[in-house]
Amino acid sequence: MEYRTLGASGIEVSTFSLGALMFGGRNNPDHDAGIAMIHRGLDAGINVIDTADVYSSGESEEIVGKALRGVRREDVVVATKVHGDMGPAAYGGRLRQGNSRRWIMQAIDDSLRRLDLDHVDLYQLHRHDPRTDLAETLGALTDLVRMGKVRAIGCSTFPAHTIVESHAVSDRRNLERFVSEQAPYSILVRHVERDVLPVVAEHGMGAIVWSPLAGGWLTGKYQRGESPPAGSRADRMGGSDHPVASRYDVSSAANAPKMDAVERLRPIAEAAGTSLTRLANAWVLHHPAVTSAIIGPRTIEQLDDVLAGQDLRLDDDTLDAIDAVVAPGTTLTEADRGWAPPWMEPAARRRPVRPGGTVGSGR
Repeated sequence: MEYRTLGASGIEVSTFSLGALMFGGRNNPDHDAGIAMIHRGLDAGINVIDTADVYSSGESEEIVGKALRGVRREDVVVATKVHGDMGPAAYGGRLRQGNSRRWIMQAIDDSLRRLDLDHVDLYQLHRHDPRTDLAETLGALTDLVRMGKVRAIGCSTFPAHTIVESHAVSDRRNLERFVSEQAPYSILVRHVERDVLPVVAEHGMGAIVWSPLAGGWLTGKYQRGESPPAGSRADRMGGSDHPVASRYDVSSAANAPKMDAVERLRPIAEAAGTSLTRLANAWVLHHPAVTSAIIGPRTIEQLDDVLAGQDLRLDDDTLDAIDAVVAPGTTLTEADRGWAPPWMEPAARRRPVRPGGTVGSGR
């Protein structure tokens, strides 16, 4: 296993991080299986376990906590996240989500209880919260660091300009800085190459990228004109009202470009003497700004397959061939960007009509 420094934090992390999204709930409810995967990953040299409070409504954190009992705590970087709705449906979760000081201070204690830990190594904002001032959020996170509950802070799926703004706020107010950004990045999802990854590098941050397999598309398991395999994410998401279900609709016209790209990538993987899955995981690690890639296995067989390709590195001809399929900076499906900016909503893009039906002059 290769190790890289997470930005300027001094924390050495493995190039593969073990993501716990699939642990618990309807993904993989078997706690023993999740624990076994964590132990297998640690034995293989992975030293980062990444989870979030919203993964299976906290069950993922509980599984991680069980797995770490008896493991040398100082040898593992435990990362979790705050932001998503953790409130009971009856109340709509209004006060149990977002990036406010009020919620962050409660959420960290909830996460630590589920993880059965006294601190986490990396506490990340799962998404940007435009409703909350960055100074308030960074002030709360700074207090958590000073209290010893958190060692370092990071952000996830943040716009590049918001990352820059966060550093300006931190410097101006003497607050903790984000040491990392967790960005969506895969062969099919490359928009972060245009701004996020350069900003991360310029500001001395690490990049832990999520979904290097594009939600399973880059495993090659989805075939044109066929139903998704039983148990696959597309199968589990089919017909659901989950906010990201559209990303996995294999029959959708919006996802047709991904199917086209996968069909063109298969022979490239074959020419490189590897599988499409291993090609995709290796590819994200070639970007100079990327520190670690989150792998998210649902079964131990999937984990073993990924680990078997951990030493794979691609030559320039292979990288050029991939660029010819999906151009640098291109994301094939809008839903794969991971976050829909509120400033792209119609109400934010259209000047209101004045009383009487006349439109403002623009002054």
